[in-house]
Formats: sequence, C-alpha cells, structure tokens
Amino acid sequence: MASIHPSETATASAVGATSDAVVPQRLPTRRRWFMLSLLLIATIINYVDRVNISIAAPFMAKDLGLDKIQMGLIFSAFAWTYAFALVPAGFIADRFGSRFTYGVSLISWSAVTICQGLASGFATLFGLRLAVGAMEAPAFPANSRAVTVWFPARERGMASSIYVCGQYLGTALFTGALLWLATTYDWRHVFYSTGAAGVIFGVVWLFLYRDPMSCKKVSKEELKYIEDGGGLVKASQERTRFNWRQIAELFRYRQVWAICIGKFASTSALYFFLTWFPTYLMEERHLTNLKVGIFAVLPFIGATVGILLAGIVSDALIRRGVSLSFARKLPLVVGSMLGMSIVLVNFTDSNEICIAILTVAFFAQGIASSSWAAVSEVAPKELIGLTGGVTSLAANIGGIVTPIVIGAIVQTTGSFAYAFWFIGGVALIGTLSYSFLLGRLHRIVLQAR
Repeated sequence: MASIHPSETATASAVGATSDAVVPQRLPTRRRWFMLSLLLIATIINYVDRVNISIAAPFMAKDLGLDKIQMGLIFSAFAWTYAFALVPAGFIADRFGSRFTYGVSLISWSAVTICQGLASGFATLFGLRLAVGAMEAPAFPANSRAVTVWFPARERGMASSIYVCGQYLGTALFTGALLWLATTYDWRHVFYSTGAAGVIFGVVWLFLYRDPMSCKKVSKEELKYIEDGGGLVKASQERTRFNWRQIAELFRYRQVWAICIGKFASTSALYFFLTWFPTYLMEERHLTNLKVGIFAVLPFIGATVGILLAGIVSDALIRRGVSLSFARKLPLVVGSMLGMSIVLVNFTDSNEICIAILTVAFFAQGIASSSWAAVSEVAPKELIGLTGGVTSLAANIGGIVTPIVIGAIVQTTGSFAYAFWFIGGVALIGTLSYSFLLGRLHRIVLQAR
C-alpha cells in the first residue's frame, strides 16, 4: 500500500451542496480574515455615524429648541433615503465591486457627518440626515457581497456575524467617549470627531481592500478552499448588467418575502436603540449622564454576544451535518421570538431590571440579525449585492416607521409604554414570517437575463 505524506492529507467537510469539498489542513494564507477585519472596522464606523445623533440628541434638542415630533422626524430621516437607495446601491456594488463602492460611500457619508456639526436648526439637520442615509446605502450590500466571495459556506455564518456585530460594538465602545465630548465641549464635536475618523478610514479601505481575484497576497490554495466550499470567488470579477425583470423575479420567491418581513421586524427594535434609547433613559428613567453612559452600553454588549453566538452555533450545526437551511433559520426564529420580551419593561419600576430586560431584548435582536447569512445563501450569484439591497430596503422601512411612531407616542402620551408594545408586536410578526413563510433556504437561480 502506498504511503501518504502528512502534508498531502485533507479533511472532508459536509456543507449543504458543497459536501464533497476538500478542506486543506493548512493554508499558506488566511487573507479572507484580514478582509473581514476591514469590514468590521468599516461597519463600526458606519453605525457610530448612525447612532451619534441619538447621543447628541438631548443636548441638541435643548440647544436648537426641537420638540419630540421634530426629533422623531430627524431620527427617521436617515432611513428614508437609506431604504430607497439600497436597491440601486446593491446594483452599484454588483457592478463596481466592494472596494470602490464601499470606499466612496464611506468617505462621502463621513464628510456629511462632519457637516452635521454645523447645523443650525431642524431643516438643516433633517437635510443632512437624508444625505447621510443616501451615502451609507451601499455599505451592507457591499458587506454581503464581500463575505459571499471571500468565504466558503461553512464559515459564512460566523463571518457575517463578525461584521454585523460592528453595528453594536461601535456604540458599546464609544458611547462614553461621545457623551464626554458632548458634555465637556458640545454636541457638535460628536459629529466632527466621528466624521473625521470615517474619512481617514475610507482612504485606508481603498488602499487595503481587494476582491479575491484581484488580491495579490492571497494564495491559490486559499482561493481553491473558498471556491470548493461554495464561495463565489469568480463572481467577484463579474460585472452585472441591470435588468428590471430580475428584481421582479426575486419577489416570486417566498424566501425573499420572508427575509424582508423578518428584517423589518428586527430593524424596528434596532432603531429604538439607535435613536430613542438614550432619551428614554434620561427622560423617563431619570438617569444621570454618567449612568446613561454605563447603562446604555449593556444592551449593545448583549446584542454583540447575540450575533456572534448565532454565527458560531449556525456554522457548528452545519459542520455537524445539520442541513444548511435549518442551521441558518434556527437563530432567526429564536431571536425574533425572544425579542418580544421587550414589552416586560412596562411592568417594572426598577432601573436595573429594566436594563436587564432591554439587554435580553437586544441580545435577541442580535441573534435575529444573522439574517445576513441567510441572504448570502439565497442570493442569485449574479445579484448578491442587489438581493442584499432589496432585503435591506424592507428592513429599513422599519427604520423610517419606528422613530416616527415612537416620537408620536411619546408626544401624545408622555410615556414610552405603548412604544414597547409596538416593538413587541412587530417582533411577533417577524417570528411568524421566519417560522412559517421562509421555507427551505437554497440559492435562487434567475431565469431573467
């Protein structure tokens, strides 16, 4: 019998349709993880520039004389343009690739963020938030596309979770520092500092990020490992021509509808934490700035743990031979269901218990945010960015509706109680969508060309 040298051994791993893929024990490069680290940093900046206004809001509203209705409109303005720019942004990501699309987007929205520090009233702030939303739209379609071309299916859940956790890490890491800026200097410095950081990293991104086939530092062995495992390496070189029939055909699939509804529900909870949460702690729970700086971080830590746990469990199930469909759906159902717990804050007067409940609810939202991995599994290979854009459009309609609804509720009732019932009800809709509408996950093959 012929002997086999240890360096020639390989480990087989079953992953859905790629069950015959062979995984080398050692790869000369791990470039995909470096690219993922860039995605994580970019996503942290992305969400800091979304949430900075919620930290500045109590100071800004007092300085500029803004009421709750006006603040609700300002909070929602970002999502108006962001939501409706997502479909063209997804096409741009498919057409021009993640490097160019993300780099230009990052520098543009960061420059507008700096300009928010110069705002003098409602109209200026509202217009600038509209601009930030439009400029940020390409970010998550480009993220989804980058993970799909850089990672095999068996690692895609964890990879998606790592970059998505950036939307929570930024707030957890920088809330205290931004509150310090707002109180020590003024609220305008919150926008100056976060915007400047984004412009600098945008230049770094353009210098360092490459798609797989354009990267000179990735080995052939790593490229083969990614491609054999279901990563769409060659798709990173393809440039898609836009066709309206392809968008229409996407909506023939129940998977797309279910993910859209589920994302809408999950994003509704997210936007409470990104917009009204600090105001709720200050005005309804009467916490000091110091306590807000401490307590506001805890739910974001919970959400970070949730999204990472979802990715770890999902990928582990796949490696153990569980179907890709079940492994990707389980976190979505569990996270949406647990998210309904947010209504329990209406039944406690204890600030500590309130924060504990909100931490659990945001932990659940983090778990449900693993829907990006599901998008990566179902998106047609030629429309990865566009599918991400379509599902994000539905998600961010929640970003339009939620801040306005909460602002109207608080203005009318003087309390956040009905706001939590609203968020809990939407979480129930998301649970039903993922449980009964989603069905089996599989990559969509379009007929329209």
